Amino acid sequence: MAVTGQCLCGQITYELKAAPTITGVCHCKNCQRQAGSAFSTLAAVAVSDFKFTAGQPKLYRDSDTDSGNRVKRYFCDHCGSPLYSAVSSKPDTVYLKAGTLDDTSGFIPQFNVWCDSKQDWVILDEGVPNMAKQS
Repeated sequence: MAVTGQCLCGQITYELKAAPTITGVCHCKNCQRQAGSAFSTLAAVAVSDFKFTAGQPKLYRDSDTDSGNRVKRYFCDHCGSPLYSAVSSKPDTVYLKAGTLDDTSGFIPQFNVWCDSKQDWVILDEGVPNMAKQS
């Protein structure tokens, strides 16, 4: 069974050939702003396992990051849903915004990153590795 997802309005849909390889939560300020929330939930997928089945996203190049790396942030230009991010240090991987998956029941974070900028009210699971910054 294929893993599928979409933006809020449904104009952009995608399919994965394989399940995400790793899942996590980013607490950096840019992800907070991009998500409009306390953090961004991420599901790493090989570029070769990811394809759009309808629509194409717009790109925002985020170069004002704590890590100094440029982050490519893809989103629906109709409804504004963030869809995925890409970083030059991992050119064969996209980081899906896990909330866009049609079935999120299998999403279990394997890490938290940029915890030094997490919201004070967010309580982290002690059983999940937490990194103050990006490793």
